[in-house]
Amino acid sequence: MQITSEEAGSGGRYVGRVEGIEQPAIMTFSRASASLIIIDHTEVPADMRGTGAGQALAEHAVAEARKGGWKIIPLCPFMKAQMDRHPDWNDVRKS
Repeated sequence: MQITSEEAGSGGRYVGRVEGIEQPAIMTFSRASASLIIIDHTEVPADMRGTGAGQALAEHAVAEARKGGWKIIPLCPFMKAQMDRHPDWNDVRKS
């Protein structure tokens, strides 16, 4: 899956595309500050369910946070569950 970042103003999204599948998987976020994002929604189309697309978006968000030096507030139930399952991501989780 190819993941790109789109950011405009105080928000953005990570978009995951797979060749041959028209609708992408997305994870949306709001930028609360230069050092904090709030992930508020993850959506994986039916054609991509079970492929690890959501997990790939979560891993991408964590990698971007580490690279950018910011923390994540996981308001999205999916992202919160992923962060709960991965204590090694606590370095980017805002408590």
